[in-house]
Amino acid sequence: MSPPGLRCPGCGSSNIVDDDLYCQSQLVCADCGSVVSEGLLASDPVGGSDVSYSRTTAVAKKPCTNQIKGLQRLKAICRTLRVHREIEDLSQTYYNQAYQHESFIKVSLQKKEVLAGCCVLVSCRLLNWPISMGTISCLLDADPMVVGVVYQAMIKVLNITAPIVNVTDVMEAHSQEYKISSSHVPEELAENSKDLTKRAVALVELAADSWIVTGRKPIPIMMAAVYLAWQSLKPTKQRLKLTLDKFCQMAKVNKHRPAMKRIAEMKEVLCKLGKEIPWVREAVTPDNVVQQVEDILQHRYALLRRALRTHEEALLEQEASSEAPTQISELSEKIPNSSSVEPCEPDAKMAEEPGDEDNNQCVMSEFHSDTQKNQDPTPNWGKRELFAPPCVIHAKKRRVEQPELRDVTGDEEISDSEIEKS
Repeated sequence: MSPPGLRCPGCGSSNIVDDDLYCQSQLVCADCGSVVSEGLLASDPVGGSDVSYSRTTAVAKKPCTNQIKGLQRLKAICRTLRVHREIEDLSQTYYNQAYQHESFIKVSLQKKEVLAGCCVLVSCRLLNWPISMGTISCLLDADPMVVGVVYQAMIKVLNITAPIVNVTDVMEAHSQEYKISSSHVPEELAENSKDLTKRAVALVELAADSWIVTGRKPIPIMMAAVYLAWQSLKPTKQRLKLTLDKFCQMAKVNKHRPAMKRIAEMKEVLCKLGKEIPWVREAVTPDNVVQQVEDILQHRYALLRRALRTHEEALLEQEASSEAPTQISELSEKIPNSSSVEPCEPDAKMAEEPGDEDNNQCVMSEFHSDTQKNQDPTPNWGKRELFAPPCVIHAKKRRVEQPELRDVTGDEEISDSEIEKS
């Protein structure tokens, strides 16, 4: 029904009706047919049709709920790591670009959460803020394998060239994760973060010089270095008795199983250098080598040269002692001896004679010696060196390629001796 007092501007008639022919209602003059007024979608609460957000002409879309949660998680990681504002802004930029890319639209929510940590990781590396992938995995409580896969996919999608971080550069950030200050642990077990980092970096450098770092994951090596550094700064009975498990529980960090092997390898290297210290009279063992760590690290270059020289002299003495019996055996072979057994010689006539057991034994012994030579592996040169890569010292056994068996077709030649035997 038209409002009272409304007239048509064309003919002046008051006969105005509502026209609901279209989705938008209109007031039309019944006498002349002109449109008096058009309805408005904004002012009409009942009229109009529902239009989806994707069909609107909005230029800037609002971020979805998962993207907002990811940005909040990203900010929380940046606050935890205490990074600069520039790193946080760069991380948000990378996250928005990667989240809207087609490669990350239909991935799981877990990978979208990991994406936030990967953006922080690559931003820290680009702006020279050392941090490891294991730290990000710990903060996200995610599998390091998943973090690595998402990180590789992200830098490929965004075309980012991330620099490779050295282990020694990450030690400072890694050492701060251990809660062993005076405010967290008792005074006799507390240690300053700067002194701990300095000693741990020296141990990692020594491990790199002795090939322990080669091809290894950085987190177990850094954990082993921090543990040995903490023990060696104040080698008291209470610290020496504390195992790696209890140390990680006290420092509130997750223990990595390979760290135990890295500790044993570092102690082995320290023992090799500790034996070269001239003022140490007692035997240096893995149990007491922690007390000599400070002297070893202070003079490690001189001790490395001395240990290599001692090892070379020991090898020369071993070679000289092994050459003496070989020379004696060569002289004995040159002197003829009637009692010695003559070597077997192949003879065609003897091979044809049936039932010759001695000849068969000769042929079998020669065949056995040839196969034994072929099966003997090459000597491991890593065991002769004082320091060698672990992949060389503990080399994997290679499969011996066996000769292929020939198919029997029936056209093979048969010797006369085989015919007589049958």
